[in-house]
Amino acid sequence: MKKISILGLFIFALISFNSCETEDDVDFTTQDPEGFVFTNSIQDNYILSSSTSANLGERFTWASADFGSPTNITYELQSSITGDFSDAVVEDTSIDNEIALTIGDMMTIAMNAGLDDDPNSTAPNTGSFSVRLRAYPGNTGNETEAFSNVLVLNVELLEQMDTGGSEITPVSWGVVGSGYNDWGSAGPDGTFYSTSTPDEIVTYVNLVNGEIKFRENDTWGGDLGDANGDGVLDSDPDNNIAVTAGNYKITINTSTNAYTIEEFSWGIVGSAWNDWGNDGPDAKMYYDYTTDSFKVGVRLMDGDMKVRFNNAWGGDYGDSDGDGFLDQNSDNNIAVTAGHYLLTVNFNDLSFSLEAADVYGIVGSGYNDWGGAGDDFALTEIQENVYVGDLAPLVDGQIKFRPNNTWTNDYGDAGADGVLDQDPDNNIDVTAGNYRIRLDFNDNSYQLNRIN
Repeated sequence: MKKISILGLFIFALISFNSCETEDDVDFTTQDPEGFVFTNSIQDNYILSSSTSANLGERFTWASADFGSPTNITYELQSSITGDFSDAVVEDTSIDNEIALTIGDMMTIAMNAGLDDDPNSTAPNTGSFSVRLRAYPGNTGNETEAFSNVLVLNVELLEQMDTGGSEITPVSWGVVGSGYNDWGSAGPDGTFYSTSTPDEIVTYVNLVNGEIKFRENDTWGGDLGDANGDGVLDSDPDNNIAVTAGNYKITINTSTNAYTIEEFSWGIVGSAWNDWGNDGPDAKMYYDYTTDSFKVGVRLMDGDMKVRFNNAWGGDYGDSDGDGFLDQNSDNNIAVTAGHYLLTVNFNDLSFSLEAADVYGIVGSGYNDWGGAGDDFALTEIQENVYVGDLAPLVDGQIKFRPNNTWTNDYGDAGADGVLDQDPDNNIDVTAGNYRIRLDFNDNSYQLNRIN
């Protein structure tokens, strides 16, 4: 870790004032600096991550400076890497009594200070920078000025990987079987991804009761299962692996053929979603390999929420201080207002974002009586314009896709050609079963894969 002095943070106590005379003969005289100080308290440490760059880092507030005569006052927030402000940089100006910096603003200051000068490092870089306020009469530079007290901010800059936060890529192996895709007849195999551990691949899948095995490139030949249940894959003819319905993480060591299958599901719980678990399962999160994060598109109500593992209490997360990072403090519920959101969580550094978003869902006689029998089946945008969901329990009928449970920009398939359109007569016929769904608005393609 690097320990360096970075930028000086936030508002300043008056040090000295010069007097000057305006064209209107209004005299400004030096006042006692008491009162021109920051009125907010700062955190002991700020964790900076690009995944939360749009989140509020700190809001600085202060009492007004007094130049002895009624006048508009401009406040200038300065930062300093050296700490003595010989290198002062103006971060923002205001005629009000507050200025906010986002996580992204603070990251820029940190990076200018050199906290990211070792791109090969995987350890967070720590340091500090200073801030102060400069006040002057009017809205242009003026010889009459005053400075607040100096605040020193301690920061931790989390290193980001070169590929947008992830070096993870899909690999050739996949999950096949009656427990996943009806032995390949109901859509592609479940995709495995590389990991930071050599020779280790992983996938996150929703399985149904049945059997599975693993194969490359969605083709037979060289497929692997586990004939004797010893946790090591083999190519024995009778090597199917029995599974029960649920959400799982499957990990394979491609060198030793050792593997594990473990229950695995992150989700939203709370009064804002399912009455803290009393009204059904948590809103399940889906894996996005491009950012190595988990996401869920969800319609929330006014209330509180948090994140927990496998629909069970113990190790649940909230955000007690509103810094955009999950924690396990006792009073850490996250307050939300009703609306449609995309929650993204990076469990590597516990950063998260909860943003208003279009949440596409399934509506129709094949699911919720065209909206008369409850919310649409929500899909999650895992990458830009790509939405997924499983397993949607459909009945015989018709469906289409629409955003935010409203009849605006709804899509169906008038030509039954696998391409979404907005034709008036575009309902999609479905038969009863559990489906994996994928919408790709980049090319308007979609998949409805019936599992059982």
